[in-house]
Amino acid sequence: MTENLSERTLEVHDITAANFAAFGTLIEPMDDGTPFSELDATLDFSAGTPRFYAMKLIGRGTSFTRITRHRRVTQLLASVGGNEWAIAVAPPIDPENPDAAPELDDIVAFRVPGDVAIALHRATWHAGPLLPKGEHQSFFNLELADTNVVDHQNFEIGATHGVTMSLAL
Repeated sequence: MTENLSERTLEVHDITAANFAAFGTLIEPMDDGTPFSELDATLDFSAGTPRFYAMKLIGRGTSFTRITRHRRVTQLLASVGGNEWAIAVAPPIDPENPDAAPELDDIVAFRVPGDVAIALHRATWHAGPLLPKGEHQSFFNLELADTNVVDHQNFEIGATHGVTMSLAL
């Protein structure tokens, strides 16, 4: 990260369905044949063609100066190999406003066990998956085929606030 940025450390919380509810759905293992219920994620891919793929991330690190959201779609993420990972999120505010920005105090970080998935609500701000530097991991990602082209709104925390956000792992 740029040397002239101040560092803001985020405590990393163990994720639960309750503490993640404002940002999305925690998808925990359940018995095969369990009927659909409020424990399942509500997904919205009505704005295009869904894309499900395994993305490989290398050396992402646990600091960030930018946070992203997808205003048109929900997004589902899960570890391919069952390894723990982290994500920083902020609530989905004003999805129709392309100039909306998260408040720094609203950004929280979660430790995600490798045997669960998360489904982000439409327009949830997120940085991650985050991994310790040098580590690599693959993730299942479900979004739209063109999400990273036409629905990728970034907010530059470093340029706007002069801050690098770092996870206290």
